[in-house]
Amino acid sequence: MPTRSFCPGQELGPFSVQAVTELPDLNATLIALGHRATGARWLHFANGDDNNLFAVGFRTPPPDSTGVPHILEHTVLCGSRRYPVHDPFFAMLRRSLSTFMNAMTADDWTLYPFSSQNRVDFYNLMGVYLDATFFPLLREGDFRQEGHRLEFADPADPGSALVRQGVVYNEMKGHLTDPHSLLAARVGEALYPTTPYGRNAGGEPRHIPDLTWEGLQAYHAACYHPSNAYFFTYGDLPLEEHLAFAETHALGGFEARAVDTAVGLEERFAEPRRVTAAYPVDPGSPLAAKTTVQVAWLACEITDEQERLGLEVLSALLLGNPAAPLYKALLDSKLGTQLAPGTGYGGENRETSFAAGLQGTEVDRADGVETLVLETLATLAREGFAPERVAAAIHQLEFHHREVKGDHVPYGLSLVSRVMGPWIHGGDPARALLLGEGLAELRRRVAEGGYFEGLIRRHLLDNPHRVTLVLAPDPELGARETAEEAAALARLRAALTPAETADLVRRAQELRAAQEADEDLGVLPTLEVADIPRAERPVAGREEPAAGLDVAWFEQPTNGISYVHAHLELDGVGDDLAPWLPLYCAALPMVGAAGQPYTAVAERIAAATGGIRAGVGVLDAPSRLGAYAAVVDVAGKALGPNQGELFALLRDLLVAPDFGDLGRLHTVVNQLRANLENSIPSLGHRYAARAAAASLTAAARAREEWSGVAYLRRVRALADLPGAQPTPAAAGEQLTAAEQRIVRLVCRGLPN
Repeated sequence: MPTRSFCPGQELGPFSVQAVTELPDLNATLIALGHRATGARWLHFANGDDNNLFAVGFRTPPPDSTGVPHILEHTVLCGSRRYPVHDPFFAMLRRSLSTFMNAMTADDWTLYPFSSQNRVDFYNLMGVYLDATFFPLLREGDFRQEGHRLEFADPADPGSALVRQGVVYNEMKGHLTDPHSLLAARVGEALYPTTPYGRNAGGEPRHIPDLTWEGLQAYHAACYHPSNAYFFTYGDLPLEEHLAFAETHALGGFEARAVDTAVGLEERFAEPRRVTAAYPVDPGSPLAAKTTVQVAWLACEITDEQERLGLEVLSALLLGNPAAPLYKALLDSKLGTQLAPGTGYGGENRETSFAAGLQGTEVDRADGVETLVLETLATLAREGFAPERVAAAIHQLEFHHREVKGDHVPYGLSLVSRVMGPWIHGGDPARALLLGEGLAELRRRVAEGGYFEGLIRRHLLDNPHRVTLVLAPDPELGARETAEEAAALARLRAALTPAETADLVRRAQELRAAQEADEDLGVLPTLEVADIPRAERPVAGREEPAAGLDVAWFEQPTNGISYVHAHLELDGVGDDLAPWLPLYCAALPMVGAAGQPYTAVAERIAAATGGIRAGVGVLDAPSRLGAYAAVVDVAGKALGPNQGELFALLRDLLVAPDFGDLGRLHTVVNQLRANLENSIPSLGHRYAARAAAASLTAAARAREEWSGVAYLRRVRALADLPGAQPTPAAAGEQLTAAEQRIVRLVCRGLPN
């Protein structure tokens, strides 16, 4: 919490306090300030967390699809006025105790966040970040390295082929071969044709070469100014110190100026549209069930917090779990294998969106998918939702708002993501965090009757700003694009003058020399031994048996949420059933249990918990290389009053799961297959590493078997590809056998 109280109108050096908001659900105080000289905005989250976070962001709507916001994000990290080294951020990773360091480009903003638990380290990094964003060198060589450049295949041989290189250029070429990423880009183009969201902030490879070094510099001058800046700090360090540091190291050298980065409203459609796009697949690969159909609508403005809240709850009602009516209708239809990526409410843009569709379908099923979505929505608009479903959807929203989590990012960054969108578009950031007031108003409207039915009609059924996008595989697309790029480069190669040829060779040599040059990293800040605590802060806990089980208890500030995490040892499960363990774990929270169908179990999970998951894990034996213990890792979380139901659900799922519904099991396997295949572009390195290590130790073989390429192949076989065995019926028998043996091995001591 803050070291002292603040009040609106109070001056803190060059800043003025604009608002102070208590956030009791989050155990924090939100302080909003403005920089009097430049208009820079600052939000400070004061609480007791020692994992302090700093972020500076800028509103950066893309003027085109050259990827200028993305390339600029990369290039500002290549050296600055005070730290003129080639890659200060990479160098700081070795000189810092940071818990997070990164930069990210969204559709209309760019953010530079970091976090650290060490005070000296925090201000070291803050100095580097401020200098990088406000005073970057933006050298031409850095632009050519990070953005795009022409050079010869052998940079020193002008007789070799001409090629195009660049970190962002190559990154986006790979990114847009991923159907998931391409779907999001093409839906954005179709749904937002007249605003910046219809352009690719990351960059389209065919347009990236249109960006010049001068254009990059001009974009930085236009957007990376304090008058267009949004600062965010979080944690237990004093706000006054943050403000004084920023003034000394950056803001004090600027004056206010007009900025033109506001995003306008989209021109609304008079009638719905249909768009077809293609993505590349390898020639000869199967094309069946490789199409995605997405139906998307433009919804409300991001600053309409009450309408946004209603649409978030509506999304949970329609799609939040396997028993939700639109979710169930789509998968039960067998028109596809999995919900389309991006399905649900998208609340990040100036005008938000809603989407629903199917992955793993066919082009000729697009009409059927669209009709199913619209007919299901029409039925729900007539019949409404059961009160218990509405209560469960609201519970899920409250739970996730209250939960203190960050997964692989600091919790403070998750709060930035909640407020950044409304904040940069003129909304009140505090309202995005004051969920209690919004839910009270929502419940009042629900009590009046017809609330969610009205949302469906207003934003979906009666809204002509709708796009149905069909993304289909094209085995010839990759070859066509490669040929077009080669032809364009050949034309450029033929038009080069001797002087231009020599210039390309010279620039390539200069870039390589700059990349390999020794640098004086001593200009960068670092930590002294005296700045580093000698020991980590211990996490207090106690071991206390419960119902005959060994249990470790840890009391933490979790905003009233209890977490349970169990390792169930599997010695003796048997080699015959071991390969089925990962599928057993994946299916466990998604099937029926204790005599109830999966829809009833899904509703119980949504109504009383924040989710239940299971997975198979490998615990390495520290004393012997390659030795390991196999475990089923089961986890769940719930608000304090719902602990009893959480444990009842865990008992039912562990002791009496139902793998006998083969139709449901087939649906689960197809969803799992789609999820695994979607993960390949981002996790390909992990699959490769596990496959390579599989022959080294028994533990590595188990990891490959349970989470590597071998597992992906097994799931593909189970998805009933032509000629694949075993059949879904055999899968059900194997999972039932695995369940029975696992129950005998690890669930004997569970309380009744």
